[in-house]
Amino acid sequence: MIARRYCLRHGFRFTTSYHTRFPEYLAARMPVPTDWSYAFLRRFHNSGSACFVATPSLEEELAQRGFTGLRRWSRGVDTDVFHPRSLRRFGDDGPVFLYVGRVAVEKNLDAFLSLDLPGRKVVVGDGPAREALQARYPDVLFAGVLTGEALAGAYASADVFVFPSLTDTFGIVLLEALACGVPVAAFPVTGPKDIVENGVTGVLSDDLGSAARQALLLSREACRKAAEGYSWAASTAQFLANVIPMHKGSLMAA
Repeated sequence: MIARRYCLRHGFRFTTSYHTRFPEYLAARMPVPTDWSYAFLRRFHNSGSACFVATPSLEEELAQRGFTGLRRWSRGVDTDVFHPRSLRRFGDDGPVFLYVGRVAVEKNLDAFLSLDLPGRKVVVGDGPAREALQARYPDVLFAGVLTGEALAGAYASADVFVFPSLTDTFGIVLLEALACGVPVAAFPVTGPKDIVENGVTGVLSDDLGSAARQALLLSREACRKAAEGYSWAASTAQFLANVIPMHKGSLMAA
């Protein structure tokens, strides 16, 4: 807000990027109507030269809510770090269903952890809901926060990546899982439906348990190939293609 005020006061052009569903996150914790939060965010983002969004479905949704100047800016994944490998760090006694991310109420983890699935469920990450969820689901392995090679190894050790969130705007963890050759099971919502090819690199369904079981049958090679289309170089080129024409006059003057 301070940077925005400074730019407006001095006539500097600026862009914003919509990453997080703050209205839904706030409503999950307090009785604050989402319309109020969206009105605030709309005022913030619409004052810039453009607002970057990661997916077509998010662009459509925000446009319906009155956001203007929307431009596409996708994400990337490091395919050198995240790649398929022959690991079974969570055991060989059945399929491994993995979640990676923040362990908090807005991630809808109950929808995953309450499923009747074969094998083992694993949660990588931490957050305010971890203690309560561990007590509620003693059979689930909570591995804590992992990074780098340890995180990549966790992905590669899984058979299906389960993404129960209904409120994400993209989900870079989806790309990380696919880069490791792991198919995705998710709800057909913004993020998964923009990244996952249903029936090829994952299964999208309102029945998350059925999606998880069906995803076991999908090709890990197809998942890896899909992830290779999301490079950071492509993401950077898309960002620059948006920004440079917008600021061409200022750059030439400089």
